[in-house]
Amino acid sequence: MGLFDGIMGNASRVDPRAATKEFGRLLAQGEEVHAAYQLIRDSFLFTDRRLVLVDKQGMTGRKVEYHSIPYRSITHFSVETAGTFDLDAELKIWLSGTAEPITKQFGKGVDVYEVQALMSAYVSR
Repeated sequence: MGLFDGIMGNASRVDPRAATKEFGRLLAQGEEVHAAYQLIRDSFLFTDRRLVLVDKQGMTGRKVEYHSIPYRSITHFSVETAGTFDLDAELKIWLSGTAEPITKQFGKGVDVYEVQALMSAYVSR
């Protein structure tokens, strides 16, 4: 991931095996990480059961919030591809009972069509 992407808050792809190793204590028995993305300090994981948002807080990042979103609570989502001048792709996720979406930006190295396919596969279950 480039420094500029990190500063701009754009996510880059992480190997699912590395994410499993780093966040294995969060996973239920038999749960698998299928895709993972990382910002400067924050991460999010697509598992076969849920979406996990990892938010490192404070200056040191020692305090961490783990936000687990079961796919069944996602009412709808959108994926916006990068353009000529807007180089960021964007994922928006709406949860039942909330008006504002969760928004994540992806750098140019991330295949947003893969993200779209993952969301489609899991949300439609």
